[in-house]
Amino acid sequence: MLLTLTTTHRPATDLGHLLIKHPDRAHSFDVPVGTAHVFYPEAGEQRCTAALLLDVDPLRLAGARGKGRGRQQAPTPDSFTLGRYVNDRPYAASSLLSSALSKVYRSALRGESRERPELARTPIPLQVRVPVLRCRGGADVAVRMFGPLGWAVTAAPIPLDERHPEWGDSRYVDLTLTGTVRVADALNHLYVLMPVLDDAKHYWIAPDEVDKLLRAGEGWLAAHPERDVITRRYLAHRRALAGLAMARLAERRPTDEPAAEPTVEATGNEATGDATNGDEASGGDGGVQVAARRASLAARRREAVLGALAEAGASRVLDLGCGGGALLAALVGDRRFTEIVGTDVSTHALTLAGRRLRLDRLPERQRDRIRLSQSALTYRDDRLRGYDAAVLMEVIEHVDPSRLPALEDAVLGHARPATVVVTTPNVEYNVRYEGLPAGRFRHADHRFEWTRAEFTAWVDRVCATYGYTAAIGGVGDDDPEVGAPTQLVVLTRKENP
Repeated sequence: MLLTLTTTHRPATDLGHLLIKHPDRAHSFDVPVGTAHVFYPEAGEQRCTAALLLDVDPLRLAGARGKGRGRQQAPTPDSFTLGRYVNDRPYAASSLLSSALSKVYRSALRGESRERPELARTPIPLQVRVPVLRCRGGADVAVRMFGPLGWAVTAAPIPLDERHPEWGDSRYVDLTLTGTVRVADALNHLYVLMPVLDDAKHYWIAPDEVDKLLRAGEGWLAAHPERDVITRRYLAHRRALAGLAMARLAERRPTDEPAAEPTVEATGNEATGDATNGDEASGGDGGVQVAARRASLAARRREAVLGALAEAGASRVLDLGCGGGALLAALVGDRRFTEIVGTDVSTHALTLAGRRLRLDRLPERQRDRIRLSQSALTYRDDRLRGYDAAVLMEVIEHVDPSRLPALEDAVLGHARPATVVVTTPNVEYNVRYEGLPAGRFRHADHRFEWTRAEFTAWVDRVCATYGYTAAIGGVGDDDPEVGAPTQLVVLTRKENP
């Protein structure tokens, strides 16, 4: 079974530094089921390809499977006695190749490169090809798994017999992924999703598989629209393990709170940060003043959004990417909003939002104002058309930049609400957060954070493209050097764009 990784980054031979495998040599590694080989079919300045070839020994595969007796194993199509020795495992990419990848490219999976540390952190043009990949559910499943991660996906079904097309397609696809991605991210996507597509793990499933999944899925799995399917399949449909993984993923889901709050000391009754300050301060007359308690940045953000919606006169409102429902709860508490819809790609997030809102306890008239719906914001959804306003509160920064045009089209081009309120972090303000290392984002799942100039440029572009006007502002205390911690824009649709 074979997997190739190609780049046109220049010099393309830097791929060898990222994979820590020299292009001038062939490398071999012993794995439990055979031997893994890494070699470079091409290695030039303009184009370089690294190939991972796994040579499976059926006898060693059967022996490796037998050693796990007594522990939980995934049910596989070759579980019958003869199937241990006669099967497709030596020929089709599956969970076996994923295991070999984790051993051969261990440092690259962690994003480590002693020679090219900056490049290891940089997205580069990549093309991944797996010529024969077992894919339960067909080619569409491969698109659903890799597409939301920013890949352009080509999954060509392989016919059972080219001489007899009437027999239909096999269970295998020829998979090609193209994108601009960090090498570490590409390898982690493959490490998780190849066994998911295979849906028939060859090895015994133990609780430590949950840790492996969460490590490899860091930064992308929690927000993936197919997160539940990925978790169940990766963990071989073991309910207890899948439940544990889902609970831990829920803890990692993006929230509307920054990862670290600034701890700037208050002067008098004013603070330059958003830290809550309830301490006593000595007054100039020798008396004691109690400093006003400052609302959290998240609360102030919700207040700003509610104010913008009220000023726009909106009554039917979409909360797009509603997460656990913090904004929804505030919307429900304001009777001017007569119809409220919360959407999220995660069914688990929608469950949490329902609990926060206590939908099962609300009077029928109140409950009829609210609807929760699963929806991916990078795809057009007719259910979201015709509303007065839509809110994207701390959402866009969780979308890969390459997928932002799809979100813009779905929201501004297709749904076309009269008003759209968007908030996103101001990366310039990050220097005011103690404990946040330079160059790090406020949340591990953020794909970008914009400066004020970058945000303004994006606003200007979407207004020109989709026929909106804009009013840009900020949320939180406005620092004279770096601005407010949160950027906010209110987009208003032109009547005749």
